[in-house]
Amino acid sequence: METHVCCEVKDVSSENEDPGAAPYGNFMNYYTFNPPENRLSLIPPNLLQDLGYSASETVVILDVGCNSGDLSVALYKHLQQESPSVGPETEGRRLHLLGFDLDEILIERAQGINPLPGNISFIPLDITQDEASRAQLDAYLQTFGRRTFHLIACLAVTMWVHLNHGDAGLLGFLSRLAVVSDHLLLEAQPWKCYRSAARRLRKLGRADFDHFKTLEIRGDMAENTREHLERNCGMELMQSFGSTSWDRKLLLFRKRTDKDKSL
Repeated sequence: METHVCCEVKDVSSENEDPGAAPYGNFMNYYTFNPPENRLSLIPPNLLQDLGYSASETVVILDVGCNSGDLSVALYKHLQQESPSVGPETEGRRLHLLGFDLDEILIERAQGINPLPGNISFIPLDITQDEASRAQLDAYLQTFGRRTFHLIACLAVTMWVHLNHGDAGLLGFLSRLAVVSDHLLLEAQPWKCYRSAARRLRKLGRADFDHFKTLEIRGDMAENTREHLERNCGMELMQSFGSTSWDRKLLLFRKRTDKDKSL
């Protein structure tokens, strides 16, 4: 990972703290070097209202690659700031958030720190396993009578899917998110982070990522993801919230409606 504009982590004291030891991005101490406020400071607390969701509407959010759940909980509380509290459990808006990660240890940690189990849930899930993951997400959505999430947050996940599953894996991953989202908040790691991740893996004496040397999708990764979502997934860029302190763009997409497509 990076500090400011580079993709390095300083002062790691053991292999378990080195991002190179987590080839799927499943870092055990991730939020100690990239705290939730690095993203939340860019996201307006009235985002859901801006997207057209009323304070009385039940809103369902998905956090992709939630790690130990710190950002999931912080995002939930951040988005509740726009409406007054009406009780200790609902905290105003009827908001429900599902976070998932492929690392079961991280999910157990997230479940252990979850302060709002009635509104926030965490499950182990590998979204690259299409049929199984879609069935689990569909089952969760059905409890709210929905087929899509109002908002999906996919923050610093694309690189790990890309490195481990190749170009086709990345494009398929983005396409699957587009199918089940009305709005998609995306933070794609820049290409320099790919090089740093590969270098750290080699430094640890481990085998290189399976697809790193054969990837054809390179360069401006934020632009590459935008292009695929708009050309092939029926989505359009609504807004850029700027770049995080790690020099990563935070982009908000929305699903185009039939009315949009007819214009």
